[in-house]
Amino acid sequence: MPLIWAAISAHGFGHAAQVVPVLNALGDLVPNLRVLLRTTVPASFFVDRLKIPWETSPVRQDVGCIQQGPMTIDLEATWREHHQFHSTWKERLQTEIASMKAFRPDLILADTPYLALAAGHAASIPTVALASFTWDLILSEYQPPPLIDGHTIIQSIRQAYGQADLAIRITPSPTLDGFNRVVTIDPIAEPAIPTRAELAEHLALMPGERTVLIGFGGIPLTSVPFETIESLPGYRFLFDGSTPLESKRFLSVKSLPFSFRTLLASVDLVMTKPGYGTLVEAVSLQIPTVYVRRYNFGDEQSLVDYLHRFGRGVELSMDNFLKGHWATALEKAINLPAPTPPPEPSGASKAAALLAPYFRKG
Repeated sequence: MPLIWAAISAHGFGHAAQVVPVLNALGDLVPNLRVLLRTTVPASFFVDRLKIPWETSPVRQDVGCIQQGPMTIDLEATWREHHQFHSTWKERLQTEIASMKAFRPDLILADTPYLALAAGHAASIPTVALASFTWDLILSEYQPPPLIDGHTIIQSIRQAYGQADLAIRITPSPTLDGFNRVVTIDPIAEPAIPTRAELAEHLALMPGERTVLIGFGGIPLTSVPFETIESLPGYRFLFDGSTPLESKRFLSVKSLPFSFRTLLASVDLVMTKPGYGTLVEAVSLQIPTVYVRRYNFGDEQSLVDYLHRFGRGVELSMDNFLKGHWATALEKAINLPAPTPPPEPSGASKAAALLAPYFRKG
C-alpha cells in the first residue's frame, strides 16, 4: 500500500491545518493511501479532519519559536532551543533516516521541518516541502544572544531545505528562496458550511447582537480584558480558551456544540493574529476580521497584505487589545465594503496533483 510520511511542525496548529486538506485531496487520487504523521501535534487534532488511514509517530521535528502566549516570542529561549537542537543534529538525522528506511514511504512531505527533508534526501526518498514560510526566514528576523552562532544555524537550515526535490509554496506567503525548485499554488482552506441560524438560536441572541469569534491559534491566549469588555453592548464573544464563569458576554468555544471551523463560518466577525489558517479561511468566507499584529514574524506582512486586498480587515493595536478598546475596530470592520473576490482556495487539490505522480510505479 502507498505510504506518505508527513513531517509537520508543531508550532501551533497552522502547519497541520495546511497539510490535512492536501492529504485528503491526495487520497482521492492515490487509492489505498496511508499516512504516517511524524509530528508532536496532538493526535486529537486529526480526528474528524483526516479522511485517509493514518497513524502518528510523535517525534519532535523542529523547534519553531518558544512562545510566551500566542503574541510574544521569547527570542533568547528560541535561540537556545535551536542551539540545542542543532548540537544533536547528527543523532536526530540518523534517527529519522533509520525510521524512514524501516517504514519505506513513497514520499516525504514536510510542512516545514527541514530535518525531514535532509533525512529523506539521505535515505534516497523523494522529498517535497509544503510551505507558507520557512524557519530560516523566521529566525533571520531575530538577533541571537552572545555565544550562539545564529548565522551557522540559519545556514544549516537553508542547506537542509535546499535538499528538497520540490517546494510547494502556498499563497499567501513571502518569497521562498532556499529551495531549488518552487511551484506556487492557490490558498489552502476548507471552510465549513455556515450555520448562522443554529448558532443564533443556541446563543439566544438579542436582535442586532453580533457574534465575534476570538481565536489566536493553537497557543493559549491568557491576557484578555474580560472585565472591560463585559460592559461593551451589542456583542457576544466566543473565546477559544477559558472564560469567567460569571461572564454574560463571553462563552468558551469548548462549551459550544460547534467546531471552531463551523463557528468561523457562522459568526459576524473574527478577532485573531495574522496566522495562516484562520486568516485565509476568514477571507474565503468574507468574514470581517480584526487582527492584532506581532510585527516580528516573517510571514505576517504577506498575510496582512492578502487580507487587505481580498478581505475585510482592521488592525487593533496590542495596547488597545489589552486595554479593551475594541469597539471602534469592531464597528469599522463590520462596516467595511465588500472586497475584491479572493482566489479560489484550491491549493489542496493543486498540491495533490503535484504529489500524485510520486506514487505511480513504473
